[in-house]
Amino acid sequence: MGKLRVGIAGLGTVGGGLLKLFADPAARLNEKLELVAVSARNRSRDRGVDIGRYRWFDDPVELAAQPDVDVVVELIGGSDGPAKRTVETALQRGAHVVSANKALIAVHGVALAELSEAKGGKLLFEAAVGGGVPMVKALKESVAGCCASAVAGILNGTCNYILTEMESSGRSFEDVLADAQRLGYAEADPIMDVGGFDAAHKLTILSAIAFGARPDFEHVRIEGIERVSLIDIRMAGKLGFRIKLLAKGASTENGVEMHVRPALLAFDHPLANIGGSLNALVVDAEPAGQLTFIGRGAGAGPTAASVAADLIDLAEGRAGFAFGRPLAQLTSAPRATPVERGRYYLRLMVADRPGVVAAISDRLAHESISIESFLQMPAPEGPAVPIVLTTQTCPREAVEAAVAAMQALDVVVEPPYVMPVEVSGARWGRG
Repeated sequence: MGKLRVGIAGLGTVGGGLLKLFADPAARLNEKLELVAVSARNRSRDRGVDIGRYRWFDDPVELAAQPDVDVVVELIGGSDGPAKRTVETALQRGAHVVSANKALIAVHGVALAELSEAKGGKLLFEAAVGGGVPMVKALKESVAGCCASAVAGILNGTCNYILTEMESSGRSFEDVLADAQRLGYAEADPIMDVGGFDAAHKLTILSAIAFGARPDFEHVRIEGIERVSLIDIRMAGKLGFRIKLLAKGASTENGVEMHVRPALLAFDHPLANIGGSLNALVVDAEPAGQLTFIGRGAGAGPTAASVAADLIDLAEGRAGFAFGRPLAQLTSAPRATPVERGRYYLRLMVADRPGVVAAISDRLAHESISIESFLQMPAPEGPAVPIVLTTQTCPREAVEAAVAAMQALDVVVEPPYVMPVEVSGARWGRG
């Protein structure tokens, strides 16, 4: 059998890294694969590798249609547009596809997997989640013999960098975000990262594989880190917690539940000390127990290495089903919102007047919520005073009802902010 012929659509950071791997004659990638075609928006850009030896296509869809390209590597990005058409075109003619596009797989994974199964081409996307951390492969292979009940991860390096830097430097969210944009860690429009959507795309993929469910991005409840303040970072530390953007999925009697949102993690939580731009995943799976994966979640080297791993799996005949098993064996997750219970962090900015604490306590008591800890400290500037408390285990809807009642008080000067409190690993707190 000859070498598999590869075409790369998209020559940005990851595509450039993959070009360099192919250009290295000693790389294992070259033993059973041959790069024959490339496509990008700018042909003249210097990528540090001579691309003149490869056939050039201005249109990635045209590249995907070439009958002598056995594998199309899609590195364009975006859930629709050229990326989607490129992958569909390749799969439609029975070619294999390797993608690093988490949005595409999260939103259109079912339709693309159906096309893959119908036409015979494989669909692989190790690089879509976790960069160089083999999260997808671990769930497909290492955890395949287990029953996974929960996954929890830090899946967005930009958010993790911002929260880590806020804690260590004492600077505000806005200041650190501006720095992250200057350093290239965050896009000019950072909403996909700081809004939680990037992590939600990744969680959708991981939950589908872990729990044997069809990917359902619309089912993820998403909250970003935009409202996390230095006050929250400092108060959480005083209480023995660290704030992280936590992506969490669980297989319950109600179906698959998925959240992405800031949370307070106890210092001994397995994800609490994952700093900087690192990614990490904790999996609860019996009989293996709790498994943890940590590493660089982005960048040319780690992500290109994950793409290369998929290509080698294809060349050596190890590629399986897109989500670890045939689509017919994947369940559909119900969309009903479950009754959520747990401990919660509540931050209020209030006018410095007598009786404020009593009024807040009264609203909590009305919803049968018990306070576990309470902190009050002067604000750095202005007349408002921050009050922070954590609750004992209670229903989320009771907290929301209490917050709505507090917001109606004339002493509350801005909307209260609520985050869940996590004290252990990936398992969901049910009270």
